[in-house]
Amino acid sequence: MLGLVENHSLPRTAAFFDLDKTVIAKSSTLTFSKSFYQGGLINRRAVLRTAYAQFVFLAGGADHDQMERMREYLSALCRGWNVQQVKEIVAETLHDLIDPIIYDEAASLIEEHHTAGRDVVIVSTSGAEVVEPIGELLGADRVVATRMVVGDDGCFTGEVEYYAYGPTKAEAIKELAASEGYDLARCYAYSDSVTDIPMLASVGHPHAVNPDRALRREAVARGWPILDFHRPVRLKQRLPALSVPPRPALVAAAAIGAAAATAGLVWYASRRRPTVA
Repeated sequence: MLGLVENHSLPRTAAFFDLDKTVIAKSSTLTFSKSFYQGGLINRRAVLRTAYAQFVFLAGGADHDQMERMREYLSALCRGWNVQQVKEIVAETLHDLIDPIIYDEAASLIEEHHTAGRDVVIVSTSGAEVVEPIGELLGADRVVATRMVVGDDGCFTGEVEYYAYGPTKAEAIKELAASEGYDLARCYAYSDSVTDIPMLASVGHPHAVNPDRALRREAVARGWPILDFHRPVRLKQRLPALSVPPRPALVAAAAIGAAAATAGLVWYASRRRPTVA
C-alpha cells in the first residue's frame, strides 16, 4: 500500500490523519461526555444528547453549514469552563476510553509510515485537550487542532481563535510543509469526511477511510483509494513500543477545549430529528 522507505536525499514527507472515524471508531470529544458529566462540566441532559449526537455522527456526520453553526454555538456555551480541569479529566480517563477504539488498521498504517521515514501528523477539528494526548499515544510527530482563547483566569473566554476544519486543515498542512520541508506531492492523507476534501486534495496520495456517502462519490470520481477500517484494538496490545515515553507532539495549531467541541455536538444533536440520513 505504501511506498518504499524514504530517500533522504529528497525533501521530507508526512502522513496526515484525520482523527474521528479515521484513526478511532468514534468522536474523540463525545467519547468523554460521561467523564465531563462526572466532572461537573455538563449536565445529565447533555449526556443523553451527546449519546444521540454520537449516533448521528457515526451514521453520517454533519455537513458544512451545520459545522459552521456548531462553531458559533460552542464558543458561547463553553465560556467560563476551566481548561486545566478539562485536561485533568481527559488524562484520567484517556486510556480507558480511547485505547479500546483505536483502529488496528490505522495503527498499522502509522507504524508503516514511521518505518518508511515519514512524519505522522494528526489533523483534527477536536481540541488539543483531547487530540494532543491521543497523538502522544499514537506516537504522532505533530498535531493540528482547533484553538480557543483562554483568559488570564485559565478559563475559555468564548472566543474561537482558530477552527481546524475544511479548507483551514489544508492551509495548516501547507504551512507545515513550508516550515518542515515536506514535499506534499509525495505525502499521504487519510479522512472519512467530505469536509476534508481540501486536505486530501493537497497531497499526492489521498485516501478515503470509512468514507461518508459524499466523500465516497468524490473518491470514486477522482480515483482515490478507499479503505475500510473496522477492527478496534488497544494500543498497548497493538503497539507495545508506545508504552515508552513518546516523541513530543508539536501542536501546529493548538486547540479549543474538548468540552467546547462536545458542546457543539450537543447542540447539533438538539437541532436534528432522530432520523438517519
